[in-house]
Amino acid sequence: MYLPPHFKSTDAKVAAQLMRSHPFASLVSIDDDGLPFITHLPLHLDGEGEPFVLWGHCAKPNPHWRYLQARPTAVVAFMGPHAYQSPKIYPDLARVPSWNYLAVHCKVEARLVETPEAKDALLKKLIGDHEPPYAEQWRGLGEEFAHKMLAGIVGFELRVREWQCKLKINQHRPESHAKLKAGYRSGSEDERELAHWMDRLGLGG
Repeated sequence: MYLPPHFKSTDAKVAAQLMRSHPFASLVSIDDDGLPFITHLPLHLDGEGEPFVLWGHCAKPNPHWRYLQARPTAVVAFMGPHAYQSPKIYPDLARVPSWNYLAVHCKVEARLVETPEAKDALLKKLIGDHEPPYAEQWRGLGEEFAHKMLAGIVGFELRVREWQCKLKINQHRPESHAKLKAGYRSGSEDERELAHWMDRLGLGG
């Protein structure tokens, strides 16, 4: 992605925090016609730092797993909080609106996860992320039901080979930070999260 130096983060902990707090990602591969094919899905991030490893799955009728099998190199994009930026935050009028956002892009190498045992382990990672108490219910559904459900998906391990992290919160315009943060603090959930990130980055006092 386009990544000006003032918006670039090389902190693996920051990238990991964004991937964990916004796990619904876009997985991008090349289909058999040479065009991008995108699946939107939750991904589990293993570990606390590099090398990053992501885990996910898609429905068996979804051709994406076949594209990963044929061409294992893919891209995963995580979109963090994002919000409109009004030109009213500037002391002068010669300004235009913009949009602030946080994002992580990963170049990955895919390996399919196809055995029932491995897919069950993968699902438990996702259950642990989103609803740990459901694990007991999943175990209680019975082996026959579980195998039927597992047969309907294909899992994949995505090893991150390269990653980029973009934190675009108007860092290069310090004269705007106080008004920008004040507005975000009283705004939507995304705006409040961006205000939190401004605090973390020391923007706006």
